[in-house]
Amino acid sequence: MTATSSKILCVVGARPNFMKIAPIMAALRQTPGLDARLVHTGQHYDVEMNQRFFEQLSIPNPDIDLEVGSASHAVQTAEIMKRFEPVVDAEQPAAVLVVGDVNSTIACALVAAKKGIKVVHVEAGLRSFDRAMPEEINRVLTDQISDLLFTTEREALTNLIREGVDPTRVQFVGNVMIDTLRSCLPRAVSPKQTLATAPDPAVFLNNPNGYGILTLHRPSNVDDPIILERLLNVLGEISADLPLAFPIHPRTRAMIDKAGLSTRLDSPRFCCLPPQGYLEMLGLMQGARLALTDSGGVQEETTALGVPCLTLRENTERPVTVTEGTNTIVGADPKRIRQAAQEVLASGGKAGRIPEYWDGRAAERIAGKLAKWL
Repeated sequence: MTATSSKILCVVGARPNFMKIAPIMAALRQTPGLDARLVHTGQHYDVEMNQRFFEQLSIPNPDIDLEVGSASHAVQTAEIMKRFEPVVDAEQPAAVLVVGDVNSTIACALVAAKKGIKVVHVEAGLRSFDRAMPEEINRVLTDQISDLLFTTEREALTNLIREGVDPTRVQFVGNVMIDTLRSCLPRAVSPKQTLATAPDPAVFLNNPNGYGILTLHRPSNVDDPIILERLLNVLGEISADLPLAFPIHPRTRAMIDKAGLSTRLDSPRFCCLPPQGYLEMLGLMQGARLALTDSGGVQEETTALGVPCLTLRENTERPVTVTEGTNTIVGADPKRIRQAAQEVLASGGKAGRIPEYWDGRAAERIAGKLAKWL
């Protein structure tokens, strides 16, 4: 069998990928000469939430579902590779397109590269320079074996050249996450509807300072009970002035319970929510006075929305959100977090600006360049 000259296998695996693949699939399927097939690895295993994202983002049903499910990093990566290899053998694509930095990204890129199939990486060159983050390992390795690398910000090219990547393989196209945000913004769910489940919705909706949104899931923040307790304590202090909507990742909830810290959230100033759909999160972020997060996606989305963001990490792989956007790195130090939150409430926080090519047309540029490249 020989590779089909225009067939591209597009890989999606976990929730952070969904917002990136939606505009790419739409653009590829509208581009003459390209045959885009969607492969879902099943790395994100919450079936109900999975389906909710696909429906809200108008992602086509996967052509192939590997149904991998949850496991350790090593087991999950190996299982994805084992299940993806026969798909590549059967489909014989011209290229495999991967997005982001999850286990599905590196696993499918490895299979393709070892079989001589071209690898395309969307969101290449982002670096936190923190090798303790599994995502950082996935980013670096995927970029090393990719044939075509699409970047979201110009600084990414510097990172890639430093690592020996040929700059002729790199194309600056902008941020597909923002394509999704812009297209979905008119359909964002009102915060009034989402916060109706708060212990006292009026605390959030009638508060003169507004409300904040909190997301917390990085192992560096939630796996160590001492760090987790410090964070919950200072977040409790902030909630006295700025009530916090807190969609809780299941793993974060489990670590809070395991550490015996559940009572820290027993306050009408916290609205603890289950994981939310994209349109619900978009509405919450758009209406928030401030976001506190350790999520890369939230850093980008709040910059696009003009909402001040405090990143509860010592680094970010998305520096443009700091240098041009609304993001401030505060780490896990309670004093820095408290002071930065007070500054936002006092002065409104960083205004920022929309970075270059965050214009809702990144997927169009990717499709155009892919068509020429193939």
